[in-house]
Amino acid sequence: MTEEVILFEAAGPVAYVTLNRPKAMNAINLAMLAALDGFLDEISRREDLRVVVVSGNGPAFCAGADLKEVLAGATLEAGEADFLDHASAVFNRLRDFPKPVIASVNGTTMAGGLELAMCADIVVAAESATIGDAHANFGVYPGAGAAAVLPRLIPLNMALYLLFSGKSLSAAQMLASGLVSEVHPDERLASAVKKLAENIALKSPIALSRMKAVARASADKTQADALLHEQVMLRQHLRSADLQEGLRAFAEKRTPRFVGR
Repeated sequence: MTEEVILFEAAGPVAYVTLNRPKAMNAINLAMLAALDGFLDEISRREDLRVVVVSGNGPAFCAGADLKEVLAGATLEAGEADFLDHASAVFNRLRDFPKPVIASVNGTTMAGGLELAMCADIVVAAESATIGDAHANFGVYPGAGAAAVLPRLIPLNMALYLLFSGKSLSAAQMLASGLVSEVHPDERLASAVKKLAENIALKSPIALSRMKAVARASADKTQADALLHEQVMLRQHLRSADLQEGLRAFAEKRTPRFVGR
């Protein structure tokens, strides 16, 4: 029987995507990348799914890439897509996904696992989770954001500390650094993430998508250009059904019912 390398569950408005190679500490392989890409196709098509939660099965969130498959790229023909090409494409898609993405970091998270968590909009971690880069420990160079993106998410000195030392830090330390937004006791992580995801799912999907697009792009813009981008997006949003519904609900003192348009 073929192993399901990723488990998928739609529970109300939340899509739960769970890495499922627990014996390999959920190391990312090509099958996992293909499955994740396929589930993102489904989630993007379904209007009823408004938030994505990514987690890991077992004691690890993700210990990084399956190095056997990374090294296999050396035997490919020139121009043939290798593991890193596929990983970059899927990670970039997750990072830019129009729906909110939450990483539920349940355990060991390092190297490619850290890079996967960084693709999420919000990182929530269990108290026992450890998070680090670890590429330097094995003379490996990061290929999915550790050197390029991590310094945009946490202070530069902390990013370089993680990159150079190869150490893993606690969830509490990463909370202090700003990478992690919430830390919960291990036994409460799933329920806390569910509560957060369902709360976000109540918001206007089109408003959240537009906020995400502007916020994600702002790091590459001057403040003036970022403000202009926000104003352009606002002009588009003023014509949305969700804005009108939100204003009516406020006036009528009721909970809005957003349709995502």
